[in-house]
Amino acid sequence: MQETITIVLKDSDELSGVCGVNDANLQVIEQLLGGRIIAHGNEIRANTVDEHHFKAVINALIAAVHLGENPTPDYIHAVVDTLASGEDPHKSYINNALILIPHGFKRVYPRSKNQAAYIQGMRSCDIAFCVGPAGTGKTYLAVAEALRLLLSKKVYKLVLTRPVVEAGESLGFLPGDLAQKISPYLRPLYDAMEALIPFEIIRRLEETHAIEIAPLAYMRGRSLNDAAIILDEAQNTTKDQMKMFLTRIGTGSRAVITGDATQIDLPRSNDSGLLHALSLLKAVEGIHFAWLNTVDVVRNPLIKKIIQAYEKDSLPVGRA
Repeated sequence: MQETITIVLKDSDELSGVCGVNDANLQVIEQLLGGRIIAHGNEIRANTVDEHHFKAVINALIAAVHLGENPTPDYIHAVVDTLASGEDPHKSYINNALILIPHGFKRVYPRSKNQAAYIQGMRSCDIAFCVGPAGTGKTYLAVAEALRLLLSKKVYKLVLTRPVVEAGESLGFLPGDLAQKISPYLRPLYDAMEALIPFEIIRRLEETHAIEIAPLAYMRGRSLNDAAIILDEAQNTTKDQMKMFLTRIGTGSRAVITGDATQIDLPRSNDSGLLHALSLLKAVEGIHFAWLNTVDVVRNPLIKKIIQAYEKDSLPVGRA
């Protein structure tokens, strides 16, 4: 029987930071490493858990507390993912690609090397493409980085857009103003914002027009300067729409284009402006291309299994 592993913490600050609210951090560590982990006095005790990984995670949390941080479950996931890849969390991509949003709920950490490269690409290039399946964090990280730029006054506006692939109903016949018509299509972007910053801040930014939502078709003829621009669901743009969007990007702006090449809703996949741009622009200097895959899935773990099952299925949908 494995002996109990015990780590003694120096003070209440270390204890509260490592354990989290209502021991939430310890519960996450249990889920990721297995075993049984409890706090007893100023000690953290664990049974039936890998000793190396357990001590490495706890030491990483202690180090974060000493830096004045409040470790979150997201940080723990990032640390465990780093250990699984054989890297030292203190010297890894985690802190190099950290997204710290002023007035935000939490620090946003990359959960994989590919995500870290994506974040660093958004920071180093004016235009960044990110392609990957559902659940890989491509939209969430784009929104987080855009909010960081906006709320730290690196840019003056956040523009959210996506193509509207309609099913027999024109936007012109839908009730409400433009924002109300397009809002359902941009709900995933709002979900990401609401998970990152208080709703009151979002409402204030909308009232001052610092956040703008716009269907892609309504952006023709504009020049967007000093803005963070996100084009989501880009696999459903046409070639002409993608060219139009890319040529809207003005001085001092950063643009992120996200999409899933496996979920194209256009009549023919070769009409996709995203696929065309990936091929046409791959040699253009100053554009970053990030590729995420099932390894990078950070949503419900079942999503990874679902994606893998569909990837293995060679039959068209609807056929047995």
